[in-house]
Order: sequence, then structure tokens, then C-alpha cells
Amino acid sequence: MPSTSKTLYFLSSALVTCISVGILGFAMSTSWATKTMACDRGESGHFNGSAAVTLELFNGRLERTFCPLFGPPVNFQVFPKLAETKGIPVVLHGVSVCLLVLCLLCSAFSILISLYNSVSNPYETYMGPIGIYVTSAIGACLSVLVLIIFVSNITLTTVAEDLVRSFAEISVDLRIESFQMQLGYYLLIPYAVLSLLAIGLIYMYDHAAYTHRREQQRPTEDAPKEIMMY
Repeated sequence: MPSTSKTLYFLSSALVTCISVGILGFAMSTSWATKTMACDRGESGHFNGSAAVTLELFNGRLERTFCPLFGPPVNFQVFPKLAETKGIPVVLHGVSVCLLVLCLLCSAFSILISLYNSVSNPYETYMGPIGIYVTSAIGACLSVLVLIIFVSNITLTTVAEDLVRSFAEISVDLRIESFQMQLGYYLLIPYAVLSLLAIGLIYMYDHAAYTHRREQQRPTEDAPKEIMMY
């Protein structure tokens, strides 16, 4: 059976990772970005309409005022609509979602390994601290990569403009007025931090256990001569 300290460290790591999974799951279900555009029908030369696109990972919402016509807010599914526009935006959005799914899988493996170590004493293999280091580090790195890819997709491509034009019956000119990253996007930051915290907890235990082993395995020449005589 593992020691009490080992059980506490690994259970704490599992708890921290569970919290990070809950945060990531909520992030994947809420809004990630809103982009507001001024709209012109292409005839008057005056941008007298507006449209705002709010994106989640799987669903979106379009709110428009005279862009090109007045209409009620429209809810849509992101992937089918982006598939209509084709190009880089749908690829980057798909990559972001796939990486987030990998983050969830890595965190799930980290939880399982932590729970296994809390009730047993596996060797230093992928089922020990090494497994938690690898899975949690991969999850943290992938979440940071998603932060970069998603904001690049919003700022450097025409993903929002393409979505507005897909709902317009006539040709429109669009001018970006503002964009805001929403809660879902920023929740990736605490997810990454908690994944690193899980690594830190196991490292603290591993370092303490290593130090304890070294103290118990001191060479005999370090012992007092009186003890060596017996």
C-alpha cells in the first residue's frame, strides 16, 4: 500500500485535474469570440448597417441591422456554415476543436494514473509520475496552441465576414469595427495553469521521495567509525 503522503499528493493531483476538465468542458459549451462589422450594400458607399457574429465551438449567432436588410437574430451551426464557405477558417476551427478533444483525453488519462498511484505502488513507468508529467504537459501545451490558433483564425482570416455573407441575399461590403474574445477562450488559461499545478504536486512528492531514498542509501563511508567497527 502507498504511504499516506503519496495518497494525498496523487489524490490532490487527480482533484486539480478534475477541476481543469470541468473548466474545459464549460469552455467548450460557451461563447469564444464576438466580431462586429459595419455593413454597406455596395451601392451607396455608406456603411449604415451592422452585423455581429458570436462564435462558440459548435454553434453561432448572427445579429444584424440593415446588413443588408433588417432581420431577427439567427442561430446556426458553425461547422456546416463554415463548410459552405470552405477555405482556411473551417480548417483552423476544426484543428482547434480536435486539439481540445485531445486535451480532454490527456486530462482523463492523468486522472486515471493519479487514482491508480493513490492506491498502489507502480514502478517508474508511464503508470507512475512520468505518465502524469507527460499527459498533463501535453494537455497544457495543446491548450496554449489552441489559444494561438483560435485568435489567429478570428483576427487574420475572414471567418466572421464569410458567415455574414452566407446569410446575405445580395453582395455586401464589410468593415471590421471591433472584436472581443469571450469567456470560453479565456477559460483555457486556468485549464493550462491547473494542468501545470497537477505536475507540480507530483513533482513535489517525487522530489521528496527521491530525497528520502537517497538519505536511506548513504554509503557506509559516511557513517561514523564507531558504527563501522560493529
